Amino acid sequence: MIIGNIEHLDLVPYLPEKLRQAIETVKQQVNDKTDNGRYVIDEDNVFYMVSETLSRTQEVGQYEYHAKYIDIQIVLSGQEGMAVSTLPPHTEVIEDRLVNGDIAFVKAPNEETLFVLQPNDFVIFYPHEVHKPLCIVAGKAEKIRKVVVKVAID
Repeated sequence: MIIGNIEHLDLVPYLPEKLRQAIETVKQQVNDKTDNGRYVIDEDNVFYMVSETLSRTQEVGQYEYHAKYIDIQIVLSGQEGMAVSTLPPHTEVIEDRLVNGDIAFVKAPNEETLFVLQPNDFVIFYPHEVHKPLCIVAGKAEKIRKVVVKVAID
């Protein structure tokens, strides 16, 4: 997992060039007028989705992980709580959609850490890193506008 801010990529000098380029592309292409939807950068190798979603309690959210794609999540507006766990992701799979959707949902681990992403913050999850997005911050649900970039690992 890597955390940073899209306006200060110089503070993440170890960021792989392919991921840096994907973030730079989003910075150039996405603005307040960009419609929700899927946008292609390099066919199925690199693409992103713009969405607006209401945050939810940690109890309602589900832990997930991916196998084929690196997941770059960039907050455009709102505050997004992101729960993570360093425990193995395969403890108990609740729903496996890895073949058709590159996502699997797992039972919540006993230990979790919540951090908050502000506008222009990003977090990068490598395959099999368990995370629970869209968590409420400070007990209040709010609309979160974000971009999720998918970068194929092969």
